[in-house]
Amino acid sequence: MDTRNTSAATAGFDAPGAVAPFAGSAAGEADSFLSVSTRILDAINTVIDGKDEAARLVLTVLLAEGHVLLEDVPGVGKTMLAKTLARAVDCSVTRIQFTPDLLPSDVTGVSIYNQDAHRFEFRQGPVFANIVIGDEINRASAKTQSALLECMEERQVTVDGGTYRLAEPFMVVATQNPLEMEGTYALPEAQRDRFMARISLGYPDTASEIEMLETHQSVSPLESIVPVASVRDIAAMTAKVRDVYVSAAVKEYTVAIGAATREHPFIRLGASPRALLQLLRASKARAALEGRDFVLPDDVARLAGSVLPHRLILERQALGAGETPASLLAAVLSKVPVPRPPGARAGMTRP
Repeated sequence: MDTRNTSAATAGFDAPGAVAPFAGSAAGEADSFLSVSTRILDAINTVIDGKDEAARLVLTVLLAEGHVLLEDVPGVGKTMLAKTLARAVDCSVTRIQFTPDLLPSDVTGVSIYNQDAHRFEFRQGPVFANIVIGDEINRASAKTQSALLECMEERQVTVDGGTYRLAEPFMVVATQNPLEMEGTYALPEAQRDRFMARISLGYPDTASEIEMLETHQSVSPLESIVPVASVRDIAAMTAKVRDVYVSAAVKEYTVAIGAATREHPFIRLGASPRALLQLLRASKARAALEGRDFVLPDDVARLAGSVLPHRLILERQALGAGETPASLLAAVLSKVPVPRPPGARAGMTRP
């Protein structure tokens, strides 16, 4: 069944000749995509109360082959969200507790001399897994944090002249406390740029918090989570996401947003080309999760708030004026013209 909206607000952004989600594949495969994604989201929502959009964003990043940074105060469920995602997918999972004394070799692995074989052998570190949970990543020094740079971008590890490929799929789910917390270090700009999205969970609403008090007293709901998707499922879903169509107008809109952040007088460092590429990948994943095989400008605009702000560095006068990366990005989005499909009314605005 065709689940796309064919109104004037969407017509013109879909691939020519496309008649169903994931054109060119069987309808059952499209149904399977939505079925698996729903099972994963349901599993997360049974543990994390009242955070449906955060769960959807984490799954969006996974299917877009990115990495996610969960930033908030202690105790709101950042690590629990990462663990729940890892349990919902039947894949290899490791957890690294970042501390000030953690060394790069504790993350990537180290070469150890084998006396029997008379040679050095590489012992893999915890980064060799499908999902790597980095807990309190900003409590480690910049030297240790940099151990993840090659892993996150090139999906490989180079140690003592040898290069070792990481598992596929590969995703880093890192948690971070606000910088004003005691004993934290700011992430290097290059590392922040490698995280596709930053998510702030915030405190749950009253009803969700009461439900949490009732259901988390004796046994953690995390103990009841069983895998609902396999590595093969995730690989097939990411392959479908890559095939989601992006029109020239949507690409131009994405580039225009990036250019506007670089030209804004209050922004010292705007969105990088990598940021725009990741924004478009995330938009393709979100479109697929909504049953579409094409990206709308609205997908880009909605995800920009999670993909771009943590990469922006503001001028001092912006901080003095009380501006934040999120507020400046909102101002940028309000000024960048939204592309209209052919035949749309002249006064049409973003849905």
